[in-house]
Amino acid sequence: MIFVTVGTHEQQFNRLIEAVDRLKGEGSIEDEVIMQIGYSTYEPKHCKWSKLIPYSEMQKNIEEARIVITHGGPASFIAPLQLGKTPIVVPRQKRYDEHVNDHQLEFCKAVEERMHTIVVVEDMKMLRENIMEYDTWIETKKDSSQSHNEEFNEKLRNIVSDLMQ
Repeated sequence: MIFVTVGTHEQQFNRLIEAVDRLKGEGSIEDEVIMQIGYSTYEPKHCKWSKLIPYSEMQKNIEEARIVITHGGPASFIAPLQLGKTPIVVPRQKRYDEHVNDHQLEFCKAVEERMHTIVVVEDMKMLRENIMEYDTWIETKKDSSQSHNEEFNEKLRNIVSDLMQ
């Protein structure tokens, strides 16, 4: 199963929802797809979806998912990291009216570059490839390096804590 979550930010994220729905509809994705679409206005035709999902159901979906695809909000991509999963992260972008600025894009690129614990997809043209090659990529990554998820989570918790003070 693939679980897609766009968080609870009040702007739409149709770009991600439409892209995954299209990939499912054309058969590029064979897995069942469950989506939490938030305030997106596009309603998926080929995937199970809800606007919002209770926290316990979100956790269950993350645990059961083979792949978690999420927006660039730290809380959304930390949840799969805490379970030892490498999420595909599609940051919201200002130019598509998905957020007020490009902080998600900037932050996610920095996390990917420094920690190597997330897969950032900036251009939707790369989403299909990242989904199709996910299992191979993850196995290669596991074989070539030790997981630093715990270290990453601790560093990120400290950064977020400092920002909140």
